[in-house]
Amino acid sequence: MRSFDPVQLGSIELFCKAAELGSFTAAAEALGLTPASVSRSISRLESRLGVRLFVRTTRQIRLTSEGSLYHRQCQQALEQIADAERILTGRQKAPAGPLRISVGTPYAHFRLLPLLPRFQQAYPQIELELSIANRVVDFVEEGFDLAIRLGVPPDSRLIAVPLEDPTLGVFAAPAYLQRRGSPQSVAELEQHDCIQFILPSSGRAMPWIFRDAQGRDLDFHFQSRQRIHDDVLGCVNWAIAGGGLFQIYHFVAEAAVRRGELVEVLQGAGHRTRRFSLLYPHNRHLSARVRAFVDFLTQAVRQP
Repeated sequence: MRSFDPVQLGSIELFCKAAELGSFTAAAEALGLTPASVSRSISRLESRLGVRLFVRTTRQIRLTSEGSLYHRQCQQALEQIADAERILTGRQKAPAGPLRISVGTPYAHFRLLPLLPRFQQAYPQIELELSIANRVVDFVEEGFDLAIRLGVPPDSRLIAVPLEDPTLGVFAAPAYLQRRGSPQSVAELEQHDCIQFILPSSGRAMPWIFRDAQGRDLDFHFQSRQRIHDDVLGCVNWAIAGGGLFQIYHFVAEAAVRRGELVEVLQGAGHRTRRFSLLYPHNRHLSARVRAFVDFLTQAVRQP
């Protein structure tokens, strides 16, 4: 294993400051050094790593692809060191700093966003940055601290903290049910307009899941002329407009049901669940702000 030179930590700090400011001169001024010393330090770092971290021109510098990856990893390492020092010296009175979270659209809009004001009030020094999209993220490449996703990840490099197992139901607008009638069994869905959601991770349609009278699990796979990619909430709004039936979580549909925009059908075959989990890399030190968010959200979603 290659030994770590303590002097290298100073070079890494210089590298991160230059990447942040986009200039050796600006980094030198910020740190009270000369531009030449900053340039030499980063050149030594590049020689040690065997890669170019910056593309240099007469007017500016910019990170190479290797430099961008190294910068994200170094920033995380420096933040972890700072967290450790604050804990050891007793100066970590409140978690602080940036927190990047990736979350899918239904969970973001109907679970997470309504809870965030409470989190912000409890931790005013944490800077929240959310990416709301139904896609798989690369924690290292994209610099996320956490993700909220369905199910247990197949990636063994990720730790999954269970959040909740919300129930699902099939819903349609009153106008659709008046026009087409309500299905009385899962088999009757074949005669109805069922809106499909296409999973961005696989390009396949998400099956609808049910439970029969004997408590056995049923998965309903079907072909539909009505499909939506990427945005689950588009399926919900299509159903509200009278376009057909759609299976979604009760916590997403409940407000529309109260307003009379949606009606649940097939309740006797419903109430199966899908699990939501908080994900983070298992080899990453949990900063105080990440730990604060994990503890807050796991408690908040379980409160009645």
